[in-house]
Amino acid sequence: MANERWEQQVRDAVARAEEELHRAVTYINNQVVPEVRRNGSEALRFAASELQKLAQLMDDHRAAGQGQASAGESKDKDKTKP
Repeated sequence: MANERWEQQVRDAVARAEEELHRAVTYINNQVVPEVRRNGSEALRFAASELQKLAQLMDDHRAAGQGQASAGESKDKDKTKP
């Protein structure tokens, strides 16, 4: 008899879990997915803008490094002159 009660409790818990899972899936499909579709392109544009800024910073840093290397090379050439 205790075993039957335990099995019934497990069945009830599984049924509640399935109901909650169904509610969660319904919520995601009805609320989250449409919002992502509406704002997805905006998020991609923002990410692209930030990546563009990062690329510019990298280019600026590389150019500054090359400028310093060139200046260092000309100083070294001056030292070798008699």
